[in-house]
Amino acid sequence: MAEFDVIFAGGGLSTGLIALKLKKAKPQLRMAIVEQGPRLGGNHTWSFHGSDVGTEDLRDLQPMVRSSWPAQDVRFPDLRRTLRTSYSTIVSDDFHEHISERFGEGVLLNQKVSDVSSSGVTLAGGEVLSAPCVIDGRGPRREISNRLALAWQKFFGLEVELQEPHGLKRPTIMDATVAQTDGYRFFYCLPFTETSLLIEDTYYSTSMQLDQANAAEHVFAYARERGWKIARIEREEIGCLPIVLAGKSDAFDAGPEDAVPCGLRAGLFHAGTGYSLPDAVRAANAIAGIDRLTTDAARETIAKLRTQVWEQGKFYRLLNRLLFIAAQGEEKREIMQRFYRFPEPLIERFYAGRSTALDKFKVLSGKPPIPLGNAALAVPAQSAWQFVSDGATARGR
Repeated sequence: MAEFDVIFAGGGLSTGLIALKLKKAKPQLRMAIVEQGPRLGGNHTWSFHGSDVGTEDLRDLQPMVRSSWPAQDVRFPDLRRTLRTSYSTIVSDDFHEHISERFGEGVLLNQKVSDVSSSGVTLAGGEVLSAPCVIDGRGPRREISNRLALAWQKFFGLEVELQEPHGLKRPTIMDATVAQTDGYRFFYCLPFTETSLLIEDTYYSTSMQLDQANAAEHVFAYARERGWKIARIEREEIGCLPIVLAGKSDAFDAGPEDAVPCGLRAGLFHAGTGYSLPDAVRAANAIAGIDRLTTDAARETIAKLRTQVWEQGKFYRLLNRLLFIAAQGEEKREIMQRFYRFPEPLIERFYAGRSTALDKFKVLSGKPPIPLGNAALAVPAQSAWQFVSDGATARGR
């Protein structure tokens, strides 16, 4: 039996950031990161606004950042705007290299796990790793779908090298001038160099299904429309993030014999976007601040953080119901276009999950882009359960 001070089941974003913070705060700890795949972080791109994290956290993240920009653009039929909020991106290859360099033999790759408990991890081959603190970041439990009414942000992207410069000076985080199909649709572009960029076809949809071949053709078509000639494809990425319409926070509860959940498994993600990096940073800081690190102490700390995130998420879940249930067709895009007319600090606080009471009042007041009758029907949380149920029935026909 191998013994450690902390064991991480899963080598994703949240476990990686917690491990790095602990390494910085308590370098004497013996830690192991157990990942079933060949690399940490899988095949992902994590982006964040400069206002999402504190100054010290930004310094800690910097060694993994592929690119940073001082501003970002949005495009809508009746709105072109540059937001003077910085934007940064971490690509999983850089995430893997940085953590592997810091932890060396403590990173255990290609290791399937048969059991995770509050006291250890059992590998598929029978080897047992034990520790007084075990953290589980293997993604959401399947059963959470029974406790949450969910929609999805799904996307397919290609990182490409172009024959000529693309001309983008900063990311286009939302180009919604494209045809609106399968919910609210937009393209997302990150210019890494003058001739390389990530292009993603993105949908806020009630369905998790995404035809990759069709989405790839959409990316090629978008590139052609922008006058970009693709020389080669560097990698492709597909993802599906949960968007919570309603539910119970106990969907993420962990029992006394369970390891400490983190990331999506703990419900630590933005209810309106599905993004998890800001909450992953907060979780890492909270756990690194525990004096005597045990599974029980860390579980209690994460539970408190999740309660805060869930309470703040009440506003975002309401907005999700307005977008998915009340808005029809082009109204979904009109909602988003209206949102991006608000002052930059309000938009920054929204993405950071820290909207104030005044922010909420401003977003919900004024002339709405959707009929008041539809909006009133979407406000009760129970409407989300009926909406999801009706959608599942319709897709099953």
